[in-house]
Amino acid sequence: MVRKAIAFLQKEFSGLHQAAYLLGVFALLSQVFGLVRDRLLAHTFGAGPTLDVYYAAFRIPDLIFIGVSSFVSLTVLIPFLAERIGEGGETTKRAKEFVDGITTLFLAVVILTSVVIYVAMPILARLLTPGFDGEQMRLLVHLSRILLLSPIILGISNIFGGITQTFHKFTVYAVAPVLYNMGIVFGILVLMPIYGVLGVTIGVIIGALLHAGIQIPVLLRHGLVPGLTARTDWNVARRIMGLSLPRTIALSAGQLVSIVFVGIASTIDAGAVTVMSLAFNLQSVPLSVIGVSYSMAAFPTLARFFSNGDEKKFAEHMMLAARHIILWSLPAISLFVVLRAQIVRVILGSGGFTWTDTRLTAAIFALYSVSLAAQSLRFLFVRGYYAAGKTRTPLLINLVSAASIVALMYILMPLFSVTEGWGKMLVTILKIADVPGSSVIVLPFVYSIGMIADAVALWWFFDRDFYAFSLRAERAFIEVAGASVFMGAVAYALLNVIAPYIDMDTFMGVFAQGLGAGLGGIVAGIGMLVLIGNKEIKEIAAAFRARALRIRPVPAEQEEI
Repeated sequence: MVRKAIAFLQKEFSGLHQAAYLLGVFALLSQVFGLVRDRLLAHTFGAGPTLDVYYAAFRIPDLIFIGVSSFVSLTVLIPFLAERIGEGGETTKRAKEFVDGITTLFLAVVILTSVVIYVAMPILARLLTPGFDGEQMRLLVHLSRILLLSPIILGISNIFGGITQTFHKFTVYAVAPVLYNMGIVFGILVLMPIYGVLGVTIGVIIGALLHAGIQIPVLLRHGLVPGLTARTDWNVARRIMGLSLPRTIALSAGQLVSIVFVGIASTIDAGAVTVMSLAFNLQSVPLSVIGVSYSMAAFPTLARFFSNGDEKKFAEHMMLAARHIILWSLPAISLFVVLRAQIVRVILGSGGFTWTDTRLTAAIFALYSVSLAAQSLRFLFVRGYYAAGKTRTPLLINLVSAASIVALMYILMPLFSVTEGWGKMLVTILKIADVPGSSVIVLPFVYSIGMIADAVALWWFFDRDFYAFSLRAERAFIEVAGASVFMGAVAYALLNVIAPYIDMDTFMGVFAQGLGAGLGGIVAGIGMLVLIGNKEIKEIAAAFRARALRIRPVPAEQEEI
């Protein structure tokens, strides 16, 4: 059994769909554990002050992780390491020196940064969450200080990931996030009954250790376990920092938006930070399965086409990935908006998580989900630009997007009203006019507007910069959008048809209603796409017929994802 597990971790995959589906399966598995985590937390604490503190405690450590650890991201490290590996994949002295130097430099920077933040945390906490009371503030400082271990461990895991993927151990990378969430679930089930929310935080650190630890056997096998060294190649370090800086700035801008959102949510109502975080986590499930998987699967092929000077194939491969992202994400938007209450109630609705919490979380989930296709395409466009070595355009667009989101939020928040104007229309559509703290919906509303604008801008510039990208992607968008609207309409009608025949006050009743309506909508949507001869549906069917349950080794010359 152990040998089979190890053999599975060594398998490699080729082709956009196969790689994307493998990533998608493990991303989905990781997200399932994430949903279990959220359900357990919601059941125990409800949408209230304690969970507000827990979710807010991640903001500063996450900013450190993005600001420092992104300098040792996979897309930056893999090319440097690959050129230092021997012809047959043998580990060389240059490769070991490179890994040791980068590890030493990273640890020096991240530990120094964490120490400074540790000391300054009481001041930062007051700036981060001005709406928290004294007890919440003390707990926030305590949990945030513990979580400062996370960017250190996960940053090291990034370096491990660069090594494992250079040696084409693709599955190891996919398993690591699953173990991360398993560690958090362990903290909830085993440590939380003893230590309360502190036990959950310890579980996060355990998950981070598992994330890194799963990759160690590969490092041992190839003799590339990172060590400390007094010799650092500063020329290489400067090149890495130069390549990483645009991505780091863009990611940090996004994290700063999240920090601003948490700060505002902390002043609205107890539980506002929690419902916003839970809803964002829910929409992150399809985002990880669709957007992240396809963009990561497409990246190495895009980089190879561009480096070979074949810009036409580069654009065609981008179009292929974009069309399939559209195929999966638009129907998901339709179903999530229609079935939002059923989804939230089934996944989170137990224990201390009330029906009022469900309604507000469902509304926020729907608003986040509206931009699912935009967020997924945004991942793809950014990866496409990086594959082409052009980082300035996505950096500028993302910075403008982040600034616009914050500015629009500060403009719209004071204008929100449940009794008049656009605010009344929004809460009426979402059926939360009588829910306390409903003004928090301004945050996901503005976020989705910003993401859609960001994706449109990236699409326009990408179409301008590269050969014939949009031609068939636009056709796919129109076809799938029409099928998605039909799918949503069928699902909504089935909700009303099923409701009289089940007990809506029970878990099984809500689950049956959502499942029946969802399956009916999916069948209707697929049927419509088949009838109109949708090309993407045909491609997926062909891919499954040709490759189902088969694994083909990646050729040695192919760059790993």
